[in-house]
Amino acid sequence: MGRPPAQEVDPADAAPSPPAAAVDTARAIADGDLGRAAAVRDALQRRALGDDWLRAFVDHPADTAAAAHEHLAAGRHGPLAGVPIVVKGHHGLAGAQARTLLAAGAVPIGLTSTPRGPGAQTWGHTDRGPTRNPWRGDLSPGGSSAGSAAAVAAGIVALATGSDGAGSARIPAAWCGIFGYKPSTALGAPGAPGAPAVPAPLARDPRDLRLWADLVLGPLPEVVEPRTVTWSADLGYAAAELDPEVVEVARAAAARLARRLGLRWATRSVQLRDPARAWSTLRSPTAAAAERVAAADLQADNAQRLADLFGATDLLFTPTTPGRPHGHDGPGPRFSVALTWAFNLSGHPAISVPAGFTHDGAPVGLQIVARPGADRALLDLAATCPAASTAPIHRDHAGTDHPDRRLA
Repeated sequence: MGRPPAQEVDPADAAPSPPAAAVDTARAIADGDLGRAAAVRDALQRRALGDDWLRAFVDHPADTAAAAHEHLAAGRHGPLAGVPIVVKGHHGLAGAQARTLLAAGAVPIGLTSTPRGPGAQTWGHTDRGPTRNPWRGDLSPGGSSAGSAAAVAAGIVALATGSDGAGSARIPAAWCGIFGYKPSTALGAPGAPGAPAVPAPLARDPRDLRLWADLVLGPLPEVVEPRTVTWSADLGYAAAELDPEVVEVARAAAARLARRLGLRWATRSVQLRDPARAWSTLRSPTAAAAERVAAADLQADNAQRLADLFGATDLLFTPTTPGRPHGHDGPGPRFSVALTWAFNLSGHPAISVPAGFTHDGAPVGLQIVARPGADRALLDLAATCPAASTAPIHRDHAGTDHPDRRLA
């Protein structure tokens, strides 16, 4: 049989409002204030109205709608019953993360774009062209969870699956002005050697990160509430990569957040070794034995340096990325992963939260890092931040009419 025609949406029709947080949608459905079919219908309509421009999805809309209705007909019960989500990549539905969320009742309304080809992975590819940043269409949304971040930031859904092996959730979260969470490696990929990718959610409301963690990771260890924080712009090795305006926006957001939560600054020098070669070696199936020994040595050395740091502070604040989003022609010489992949190598949990915008409307993220296993404290802290604004898509040039997104 041929594929049924995609649902046509009249652009003149009023677009559905951006979705509430997944936790609120789930509660409204459970209380009978919102129907499951209505929640899914609205998400499908938001996709139909926005994705011709955004290019966040790689599956056919008609296939998506048919699959969504099948999930609705199955009538699954659970904490996410009837809540629309999007899933990273062509094969994302086969992964344990998506299977867990679907078993909890979530309804997938699309498969999202990822990069294609070797090299830097901070963009999204579709057969229709590159995925656009919802805030600045001339810029990349980041990657590799590109389409997931763009769909959340554009208000198509409240929650998306992603993964994070070098910053693949935190970077697009930063560049799309939303929240992205990399769990402790011991929780997200227990027992995995090297620097494995871990499942990672993206959300506009930080409370949804905790809901995701409860479902995908299970009960989180109890930890002491954080009281002290250290700032580092470059982690001791990335100074040459820094964009001063990005650092300024992130540093100001860090100061506001610390002041609002009553965190005390711990003046500590952060001096890690550059993890670039070690990360690449541990990911390479063809690395020589001597290279693996050197990589393991750096990994252990940085782990000790971080253990010493977190012996004197509860949290570490950095910019999520050293620079602003690049264009669709690629990242150029800047390593956008420079401040994120150290924590994939070390296993620490980290979250990117919206920090604000550059003068030309590019979103900036603040990265918050905690001790390994202190995910509960990290998620509780993030939950005190306001939900991210929905991006005004359909603008493919720089502009100044963006909202002043702040943590304070």
